[in-house]
Amino acid sequence: MATGAEYGLKKIVWQRIKDTIIADCRKSEVWKILILDHFTTRLLSSCCKMSDLMSEGITIVEDLYKNREPVPEMKAIYFMAPTAKCVDALINDFKLKPKYRAAYVFFTDYCPDDIFDKMKKNCGKHIKVCKEINISFLPLEAQVFTCDNPEAFKKIYTPNSRDKDQTLEMIADQIVTLCATLEEYPGVRYKKDSDLNYGKKLAELVDNKLARHYDLDDNSKKKGKTQAQLLIVDRAMDPVSPILHELTYQAMAYDLIPIKDNTYEYKLKDGSKKEALLNEEDQLWVKLRHMHIAEVTGQIPKLVKEISASRGEKKQTDEKISVGALSQLMKKMPGFRKQMAQKTVHLCLAEDLMSHYQTNVEKLCKAEQDLAIGADAEGQKVKDPMRTLLPVLLHPHDTTDKIRAVLLYIFSLNGTTAENLNKLIQHVKIEDEKGYIQNWEHLGVPILNKPSMLSFRKPARRDRSDQETYKVSRWTPVIKDVMEDAVENKLDVKDWPYQSECPSAWNGSRAVSARQKHKGSSPDDLRSGSRLIIFVLGGVSYSEMRCAYEVTHANKSCEVIIGSTHILTPRGLLEDIYNLGKQPMETFTIEEGKL
Repeated sequence: MATGAEYGLKKIVWQRIKDTIIADCRKSEVWKILILDHFTTRLLSSCCKMSDLMSEGITIVEDLYKNREPVPEMKAIYFMAPTAKCVDALINDFKLKPKYRAAYVFFTDYCPDDIFDKMKKNCGKHIKVCKEINISFLPLEAQVFTCDNPEAFKKIYTPNSRDKDQTLEMIADQIVTLCATLEEYPGVRYKKDSDLNYGKKLAELVDNKLARHYDLDDNSKKKGKTQAQLLIVDRAMDPVSPILHELTYQAMAYDLIPIKDNTYEYKLKDGSKKEALLNEEDQLWVKLRHMHIAEVTGQIPKLVKEISASRGEKKQTDEKISVGALSQLMKKMPGFRKQMAQKTVHLCLAEDLMSHYQTNVEKLCKAEQDLAIGADAEGQKVKDPMRTLLPVLLHPHDTTDKIRAVLLYIFSLNGTTAENLNKLIQHVKIEDEKGYIQNWEHLGVPILNKPSMLSFRKPARRDRSDQETYKVSRWTPVIKDVMEDAVENKLDVKDWPYQSECPSAWNGSRAVSARQKHKGSSPDDLRSGSRLIIFVLGGVSYSEMRCAYEVTHANKSCEVIIGSTHILTPRGLLEDIYNLGKQPMETFTIEEGKL
């Protein structure tokens, strides 16, 4: 089975880096040093390994900002953002006595003239190559990218923010580099919202910058629109999905377990602690991550059996093995051990998640689902949402869970009265932290019933009553409806205006001969079809990321790629909301179980 690391965005980005940076430097036989800033370190870590770099003639990888020993006999590749800070660090390397034989400079994006002129003036004679390669986004997964900019949330949504326009400009530049990397010139549409119009502003910026990019790019053959569509949506379109307790494996893990930098820490039976990376190098993670926790736990007996069997086989092997078979066995051992380690990790993680679910989350899920959907598991309409909410408020759940339930209640009503809101805040005991609830209005989500909020209209939902679901997982993210409507060419132009037209024949798939059989959704098959690119301004949740894979798998000939400024977790989003409008020293962080 191919993992996500072997195809999709990560493979495309790595290939582009090889075709530009590596190809330009391969002409010389001398081994080279690669110097990276913080962003390009994360970028390369996401799509290649050190062994990949070694095979391309790069022996050392260094941090641009740290003190480095001079290696005057070696050439240095500088891969960095086109910022004054990065260029100053480059200049310092050649200011007095050059640290390296020569510099090959590659910028992630367009370099402003003043920064370029400064670099040329101070160390131009040492630079052998200087190029802009147009990769200023992170390929997080096979079909997911981010701008690696969680700070954008505050800069855009804080009232009277001075950084708003500059941040939108930066995001637009990053989206353009994504399109350039994919070699797509998409038609651009946006979700029409009420007053804020951030989606419209970003769509205008992206469309203008795309046109400029393809006009200036002499190497590109993509002068006309390609079979791709870019949809820009604002977080306010669906405030429910990132707040709800999601019960698919990946989303649940990042909600309930303190996973930092994709690292899961777990305990073995002997009490020892281990760490595991949850990424696409782990084939089992790729297989399980979008499954419901009930399906994952169904896999547990099989994993236990395989681990037990492997230990029995090892014992027998230790007792009796021929000399001739020993070398073959040793070759297989690293991969075998890796597979067993992965199974142990997911055995521990699934048990950890089920412990959280049975202790606390199970009691919340029914109420949350009823509030989100407006109906119970039998399809009966929820006539009094307060009766659904009250048991959650009366139960000793932690404060964060109560805030999440209160928000779902308010979202279900499209806003509540000031009197009712104050009672809810008092009940949850957050009188001094009202921002966790009230600040959603900065996103354009109605919290109070006000005449100015009458223009906020909930999107019509697809009927999924015939689809089999778990009673505690009936909610479907709004973005999945959008993806399916876009692929089927059903998006209403009133709600989704065109910033620029897509090819007239675009309907989410390219024409396929009736005799031609679909081979499935392998990477090559997907790249022969259309692309739907969705950008969510204000963060994207793990449940929404899952939808991109599900819609791609269902349609085969249209690949859905989803991205955002950053990835959301419920706890992280609440922190972001609370901190809107506050000064840097006033920011507040939710700790586990308390405020």
